[in-house]
Amino acid sequence: MIRWLIRATALALCALVLVAAWRIVTLPEPDRVLPPLAGKIDLIEIAKSDRRMTGYRDGVALRSYDIALGFSPVGDKTRLGDGRTPEGRFRIDRRNPNSKFHLSLGLDYPHPEDIEHAASYGFSPGGDIFIHGQPTWFPGTLMRGDWTEGCIAVTDADMREIWRVTDLGTEVVIRP
Repeated sequence: MIRWLIRATALALCALVLVAAWRIVTLPEPDRVLPPLAGKIDLIEIAKSDRRMTGYRDGVALRSYDIALGFSPVGDKTRLGDGRTPEGRFRIDRRNPNSKFHLSLGLDYPHPEDIEHAASYGFSPGGDIFIHGQPTWFPGTLMRGDWTEGCIAVTDADMREIWRVTDLGTEVVIRP
């Protein structure tokens, strides 16, 4: 009787974990059906509250993407581990084709004022903020909910396009 109860409990727990995982994970997305962007973009604008990222050229919006943010997205990043995505003006300062996420474009965060602010409270401001695709080890797409450490995540198909049209030095504006 006790073995049966333990097995039933374990089975119920496994079912709950599977249901929770299914609510977070979707199947891999197919590549975009929109025509590919031609040329380069000169501005990326991120609206955290809308979970949208838009690429611009000469003030004209060319394409928008759904995004996921840090696991605690409200407010500006103030320190390492806070789960927030920083707000403000940044530049793409590095490209990593061998990231642990599908491609990644690094932002020049932290700025000197971010370092000074965090240090005044005895913290590190954090760093390694990227626009990136999905984890390379994960078979699906994690786009329901915010799950990064503070980065901006998109689908792999979107990241391939963003990677192709974004150069070093591209301005990135992140708004609340």
